[in-house]
Amino acid sequence: MAGKLQIVNSVLSALPTYAMCSFKLPIRVINQIDRARRNCLWRGFNPNSSTHPKANWHLVCRPKKKGGLGVVNIRMQNTALLLKHLHKFVSHQNIPWVHLVWWLYSSSSLAPSLAPLKGSCWWKDVRKLSPLFLGVARPSIGNGCSVSFWHDCWLQAPLKLSLPRLFSFASNRDCSVRHFFSQPHPEDNSVLPFSHEAFIEFQHLIALTENLAPPAHSGFLVLHLGLPDLLPKTVL
Repeated sequence: MAGKLQIVNSVLSALPTYAMCSFKLPIRVINQIDRARRNCLWRGFNPNSSTHPKANWHLVCRPKKKGGLGVVNIRMQNTALLLKHLHKFVSHQNIPWVHLVWWLYSSSSLAPSLAPLKGSCWWKDVRKLSPLFLGVARPSIGNGCSVSFWHDCWLQAPLKLSLPRLFSFASNRDCSVRHFFSQPHPEDNSVLPFSHEAFIEFQHLIALTENLAPPAHSGFLVLHLGLPDLLPKTVL
């Protein structure tokens, strides 16, 4: 069993890695790969033999410390490898394809995660992972092109949740941080006149943003567990 497990992890699980770095594998392809790995793991030395699996495949793919055999979950690995492309894009790394995609498909007024879904099949598959990526990422402002003003947690909480009445008056609910602050006046981002409650939240927003500490670097969206690099000085 140990030798077969080594073959499954070192050979069969590694074969599709190059393709998974670039494309989202179809479910049928993943199922065929899993079938080959199951046959290798459970069959005897006779290729024509038929042996019933000794454990559920989902259990087999669990890490060893969680009671599994540590076999790579192909679908999960494929998603993780594609997320690396999304991280390179939103953090605006100095890579030719990153510059090309920003030039072709991105708008300075919209955060990439909220921009219209367009482009090649590869790029659409990567973009569809934005909700998953934002669930494990924390925004670092930089120049603000990649961060959604209302939806991302670039302050202590998403502004659409902390300032819901003001959010209902927003003229562009999908705007980026850069677009919001590029307007001559903050109220230019809203549909006027405000209600009394929205005006109170607008004043609170002005107080939150007028004393922002400068960003520590010019990155866009980075993965870390600490606080954002851009916070009100009163919080710091």
